[in-house]
Amino acid sequence: MRCWVVGRPGPIASGPLRLVERSVPEPGPAEVLVEVEACGVCRTDLHLAEGDLAPRHPEVVPGHQVVGRVSRRGPGADRFRVGDRVGIAWLRGTCGRCRWCRSGRENLCPDSAYTGWDADGGFAEHTVVPEAFAYRLPESADAVATAPLLCAGIIGYRSLVRAQLPPGGRLGLYGFGSSAHLTAQVALAQGAEVFVMTRGEEARRLARGLGAAWVGTAEERPPEPLDSAIVFAPAGSLVPVALEALGRGGTLALAGIHLSEVPPLDHARHLFLERDLRTVTSNTRRDGEELLALAGRLGVRAHTTTYAFEDADRALADLEAGRFGGSAVLRTGS
Repeated sequence: MRCWVVGRPGPIASGPLRLVERSVPEPGPAEVLVEVEACGVCRTDLHLAEGDLAPRHPEVVPGHQVVGRVSRRGPGADRFRVGDRVGIAWLRGTCGRCRWCRSGRENLCPDSAYTGWDADGGFAEHTVVPEAFAYRLPESADAVATAPLLCAGIIGYRSLVRAQLPPGGRLGLYGFGSSAHLTAQVALAQGAEVFVMTRGEEARRLARGLGAAWVGTAEERPPEPLDSAIVFAPAGSLVPVALEALGRGGTLALAGIHLSEVPPLDHARHLFLERDLRTVTSNTRRDGEELLALAGRLGVRAHTTTYAFEDADRALADLEAGRFGGSAVLRTGS
């Protein structure tokens, strides 16, 4: 099979991804082999390729927003049948025994493992996943439109929950890429006012089209105090900016796995009046199930730019340069 691997991490212009040939992997106990139809392109994949996240093993295959069909079952795997449509997300394993797992907070499990980081992911024609961490998808699901929901959608949903947006409240989104444009749709459908701060004109155009109440640059203050905000951009410099935009009792959630250095915070300007600062760490499987159900009920749909499988390196370069709005997806299957 063909797959993309991270060779020597470095700037995307240096070509850290390589297209190689490998044998189709064999599913182990309680695992299934998935023939990949489409895989979303996430900023985490860019961080991995460029070395902001150190690969957990040499020549790992990135990609953790996978839609495909079960093509083979490993020993003891009985949750899915061959031919079933499934989704694969970022979280791919936990211990199931620690206090975090037992209390419904498996995203904090010290022994958690991740698709496209600890194990090979979906920038490939086939990939393997533990059946307990795969999502059942409807036969009618469009592979390209569904793929971004499996990380961008799930993490955006968890970030929205962590941001404690009150009913009908004002939500600020800093950065408006794949995750933010899906989160905005959920918030708008639930009656929120959404204020978007982002640098790209294409992203600003998309935000207006989706119904944002106000759209500006990251340096601009929204016209009204925010009840909640989420920083999606990997820029620590936005943390004090977003905190200052919050009203009394507001909450800021930081959505990314990687963030540049956060400047010093001033208590009076940034944190006083019971402003809360919260982080987001991965997701639970329950988050994924809830988001997929919610997206179907509310009509949340990814705005996608589709790339041929052979153009994965170009997709990451375009992501870094902000050349598209919404989500990028590699189409692998026919």
